[in-house]
Amino acid sequence: MNSTEIIQAVTECLAEVTKREVRGLTPDTRLFEDLHLDSTSILELLMAVEDRVDIEVDPERLNMDDFQTVGTLAAYVGSHLGVTA
Repeated sequence: MNSTEIIQAVTECLAEVTKREVRGLTPDTRLFEDLHLDSTSILELLMAVEDRVDIEVDPERLNMDDFQTVGTLAAYVGSHLGVTA
């Protein structure tokens, strides 16, 4: 899986969690400010991404900096898959 595929997976998971189509996302789209996610939505998003790309995340090791934008989340997922930007 490459970085473009990871961003696509994150986008699909965002649509699933928000229950609406999300368009025009860029790596700079902010999860909290632009998409109006809250901490519960972020956890739902993380679980959806885990299922979609088959990774397992230790909740004790989460860093909120990884959940600022679509790009930082994609980089976080990529790091679990061994993918670099």
